[in-house]
Amino acid sequence: MGTQHTYRVIVRGTFDGLSEESRARLLAEVDDHGMAAMQFTEEGSLAYDRTLKAFSYRLVVVSDAEDGDEMAGAIAEDRVETALAKLGHGYKALRSTVTDLDTMKINRKR
Repeated sequence: MGTQHTYRVIVRGTFDGLSEESRARLLAEVDDHGMAAMQFTEEGSLAYDRTLKAFSYRLVVVSDAEDGDEMAGAIAEDRVETALAKLGHGYKALRSTVTDLDTMKINRKR
């Protein structure tokens, strides 16, 4: 097993084919899923608005450094697919933005 890196991943997508039950549940919980509630967690943090068009998930993924950003993105997308399926929400067009926290350069003000 190689060195582990911690990645912050934002997975974006669009809701698709939502049932009336899914729509009602999402709208009932919309105030709990605004941008202010977003956090990077292993389970993921879901954000969307009342239009029920686009959504984003923020996740933390720990994986082997040699597998790189692509694997971290794939792991995150798999977690999002599993979470949305469990909730019964349809989606499409997932895409990820990955940041490797272990290689990130921090510019400190002097």
